[in-house]
Amino acid sequence: MLDIKIEQRVNIKFLVKLKKTAAESFRMLCEVYGEECLSRARVFEWHKRFCSGREDVEDDDRSERPTTSSTNENVEKIDKIIRQDRRLSVRAVAEMVNIDRESVRKILVENLNMNK
Repeated sequence: MLDIKIEQRVNIKFLVKLKKTAAESFRMLCEVYGEECLSRARVFEWHKRFCSGREDVEDDDRSERPTTSSTNENVEKIDKIIRQDRRLSVRAVAEMVNIDRESVRKILVENLNMNK
């Protein structure tokens, strides 16, 4: 079975070939997929790609960038901060150590074995 995102991209490609606008395509996809519909931004992005001649509906390959935020120093800083006040939000901790929230969340879950 096709992944729902891929299925929607195939449909966007079809709608582009029918000369539908991005807005029309988004409305139609929302009607069919409801809450599982791609976001408006993603529909417009894929619509533009297909209008430009793209044929492939799969994601582009991405190079894995090495992580630079999960250093031992940052793990220790975050551990110390959290142990002082467990009620701090991920956003607050991220601002305190000056790294992005997703990196803080990963450190909390993967390195410190903490969850909500």
